[in-house]
Amino acid sequence: MSEPQGFFQRKPLRRALSNWLERHQQPFNRGIHFIGIPLVLAGVVLLFTLPWSEWYWGVAAFVGGYLLQWIGHLVEGNDLGEWAGIKRMLGLPYVSISPRFQRPSEPEA
Repeated sequence: MSEPQGFFQRKPLRRALSNWLERHQQPFNRGIHFIGIPLVLAGVVLLFTLPWSEWYWGVAAFVGGYLLQWIGHLVEGNDLGEWAGIKRMLGLPYVSISPRFQRPSEPEA
């Protein structure tokens, strides 16, 4: 009988984390995401839990968190994940991984 897999042992989660780490290699970008992502999530929660008269706190947190992530990607030199996906669907050029962090391609035999 096989042992149950832990949360971080599942392949889709591992793949997602690996992709995220590959797209966020610049230390400033990675660090600012640790502030921006929770701020965006808090903004969504605030939008649904605060009284209607104080909706602006949720919007401010969401926009502020997203702005921080945008600044991080600007420093890293690649597109935000959402924008890269939209550009890819539209057939537009996008930068998934900053050229300075891309692995050199192997010469063909």
